[in-house]
Amino acid sequence: MSAQTLDQLPTPCLLVDQERTRANIDRMDLQLGQLQVPLRPHLKTCKNIDIARQMLDAHPGAATVSTLAEADYFFGHGIKDLLYAVGIAPGKLQAVAERRAAGMHLSIILDSLAAATAVTAAARRLDCAYRVLLEVDADGHRAGFRADDPDLENSARMLADGGCEVAGIMVHAGGSYACQQTEAIADMAATERMAALSAATRLREIGLEAPVVSVGSTPTATFSRNLDGVTEVRAGVYVFQDLVMAGLGVCRDEDIALSVLTEVIGHRVQSGQVVIDAGWMALSRDRGTAGQARDRGYGLVRDVDGRDLGEVVVQATNQEHGILAHADGTPLSAEEFPVGRRLRILPNHACATAGQHGGYWLIEDGAVQRWLERCQGW
Repeated sequence: MSAQTLDQLPTPCLLVDQERTRANIDRMDLQLGQLQVPLRPHLKTCKNIDIARQMLDAHPGAATVSTLAEADYFFGHGIKDLLYAVGIAPGKLQAVAERRAAGMHLSIILDSLAAATAVTAAARRLDCAYRVLLEVDADGHRAGFRADDPDLENSARMLADGGCEVAGIMVHAGGSYACQQTEAIADMAATERMAALSAATRLREIGLEAPVVSVGSTPTATFSRNLDGVTEVRAGVYVFQDLVMAGLGVCRDEDIALSVLTEVIGHRVQSGQVVIDAGWMALSRDRGTAGQARDRGYGLVRDVDGRDLGEVVVQATNQEHGILAHADGTPLSAEEFPVGRRLRILPNHACATAGQHGGYWLIEDGAVQRWLERCQGW
């Protein structure tokens, strides 16, 4: 697809600001450089090799993915050391074995004795020495062994006896997304670290090396004060940032690199609202800011050049329509938002909004540079 101007691009479409992306990457690299821990970037947010290479500039060779489709895509572009950071589904174990046989250094995670049993059986059946990280729960957010669960040790022994490589421990403190203050996120980062170290110690006490202690999320990586004993950090949303991260104090609105280009298509004069051609199919249904101090609806509205318009938000969505309103209820002016005016919507959740699109237009110095495809599927 050839480069065009913002006025010529079809709407709705996804835009990525190169300067903001680069600045976001540099800030995370600086933070982890000060803490002297390498980053294993999570590529689920960008899903594009050009952006991924920027994320890997300071951390070459190792990355995190959320789907086998992502693993295939990035392996095809030369990234061989990949952590598939979703609890392994037994139905995918043959696919994992095939990828490892093809030279992909693919690691998997699990968090139950039942999953360890399935992996051990597949290892014997398929003659595959799976490389496994045991996921530990630090905060009750989603998944993982408790650090004191006997099944953590039982699973590790079973895997090792079955010919698998028990590489170590993985923790994701997703509860950090619900923290109301940055100090609470820093405390959550400390909790995440201690859960990982405690679990790794237990594996080492039963004779396993467990060389990997992997932690991370964008909030905890940003506000960690001490990562001693941690061998790698995983983070992904930081590359683009989003309104949820801004609400947590991780970034400013001005740091958000991702936006949806849209166009005004009508007005609801009696209610002082504006209709755009970007609905939930373009923005996603994510309402991640609803529980924060500032509810940004389905996205925050900027002008076509990314400048602030005040707290104008996408208040409601249908499949292909978005309804704009001022957050304080002040009516919007039809004259200020005429039909045909182009706007940009900052997303609540970068991953969710980007997932609605097959690719994005790269913007630099306000000009459209080129089209970047995103890998899709599972």
